[in-house]
Formats: sequence, structure tokens, C-alpha cells
Amino acid sequence: MAGPTRAAGHPDISSTSSPGFIPQVWSGKLVEKLYARTCFAEIANTDYEGEIRAQGDTVQIRTTPSIVINDYQIGGGLSYEKPTSDKVELHIDQAKYFAFEVNDVDAYQADIKLMDNWSDDAGQQMKIAIDTHILGDVYANVSAENAGAGAGAKSGSYNLGEAGAPVAVTKANIMDVIVDCGSVLDEQNVPDDQRYIILPAWMNGMLKKSDLRDASAMGDNKSVFRNGKVGELDRFSVYVSNNLSVVTDATTTRKATNVMFGHKKALTFASQMTNMETLPNPDDFGKLVRGLNVFGYEMIDGNAAGHLYAERG
Repeated sequence: MAGPTRAAGHPDISSTSSPGFIPQVWSGKLVEKLYARTCFAEIANTDYEGEIRAQGDTVQIRTTPSIVINDYQIGGGLSYEKPTSDKVELHIDQAKYFAFEVNDVDAYQADIKLMDNWSDDAGQQMKIAIDTHILGDVYANVSAENAGAGAGAKSGSYNLGEAGAPVAVTKANIMDVIVDCGSVLDEQNVPDDQRYIILPAWMNGMLKKSDLRDASAMGDNKSVFRNGKVGELDRFSVYVSNNLSVVTDATTTRKATNVMFGHKKALTFASQMTNMETLPNPDDFGKLVRGLNVFGYEMIDGNAAGHLYAERG
């Protein structure tokens, strides 16, 4: 027997609902899947996650002070400083939501669990929305010494590109470009561990076509390209994302990508599903499902992050 006819625009849900749909459980599944896919789960610290309650919250973050090192002389006594920890405010001022309907007949006839099916899809779409939002913004907040044609806090000798003159990246020079990014962080005394660089797909492709053949160059003895993560390169964990900011340069009229790199301590990021509801559908049989994800991010150490403005050479 043929199933009921759907009205135009009615979603085709190929999944089934469990009788005991628990919003809190579904919310947890979505956040878990979101963090498994988003770049910011890897490149930013999430220490303040549990302090979020709603959009509009402000989290006070204490930064680590720099301790002064003094010369010691016998009999000269010791001078004690009083370190002060500056506060940085993490504003939970961004929010994304989803809302969909589940028809009882659809749910009954399908053979895939609704919760897993929709948490997969919602997590993927939420990841794209949040990554695109953040990656399109934070690169502008890095230290001025970690970007531009004269990058380098000590030498000012690294060309990371600027408006009107993006760095032309090819398979012949991509290794040099990435090493320069690492050197910029070196000049800021950024720790070697927990460094990252996020490449657009076209740069990742060039890396695969480059002369990089020795797996040891990636920091281990495993295959260079695996699991969607490029691996380790010059102390960087290399990630690939289609969500980096891409612009048309006003001077060259060609597309240029704003590539982010840095250390995990530079950024803080927090995200929370604060509302998850199921409601009776007033216009049809079934339920309405909706969720609200609030988040915030802050560049708390601009010296530990950098910006490469690159075009395909």
C-alpha cells in the first residue's frame, strides 16, 4: 500500500523516532558530533565551557602574568614582585538554531533512528556555520607582527602577504611558506607543542603534490596523509577546512584565502546547547523539534596566532 502523500515542502525524513525522545540526550549527541568535526575544538582551548548558561553571559578569564627574571648577587637581597593577572572577557554573544518537524507517519515507516540521523546532519551544519563565522573573523585579531609583508617580531623578514599583494603559493614553495609561518611564531617565543595551521583544500592539494615524500618531515614515522588530517609538519598540526575566509583581492582581482595559524593558547572558544525542545505540531500529526546553540570566542593572546594571506600561484 502506498504511503500518504506529502505536501509540497514537507521534509523527507528517512529515520524513526524512539518513543522516549529525551531532548537532553539528543542535545548531548549533537554537541559531541559538533566537536568531532569543528576546527575550533582542536585549535582553541575550551576551558570555560561549563560556565555558559545562556546567550549574553560573560565569562571572566584570568591571563597568566609574565614573571620577571632578575640577576642574583650574593648578599644583594631579593626583590619580590606582585604579579597581577589581567582579566579578559569572553562574551557569549553568538547563537545559531535549528528547527524541523517530524511527521508521525514518516517516523513509523522509516528504519533509521531519528536521533542519530538528525544529530549527524545538524552537527555537520552547525559545524559549518560556526567554523565559517569564527574563521572569517579571528584572523584580523592576531598581533600586527605576525601578519603582513614584514612579519616577524625580531626580524620583520617574513612575507605573509597583505591586501593587494597576497603570497603566491605553489607546490614548489609551499613548504617554505609553512616554515616561515613557524618562524614567525618562533620569534614570539610560542611553545612548540599545540601549534596548528589550517589550510584551504587547494593548499592541501599542493602539499600533496610537493616534494614532501619523507614521513619523518611530518613529525612521525607514519604515512604523511591520513584520516583527513594532513599530519604534523614543522611542529604544526595541519588541518584542512573549506570554511576559511576567501575574498577577491581589490588589486589583483583574484581570490585570496585568509589562512590561520598559531598556538592553542591564543584562542578560547565555548559552545553550549542551551535549549532543546519538542512541541506538538499544531498544523499536522507529529512533533516540532528545535534547538539553540550559543557560543563565544576571544583572541586572548594575539602574539600566539598568525595570519597568512595567500593566493594560488
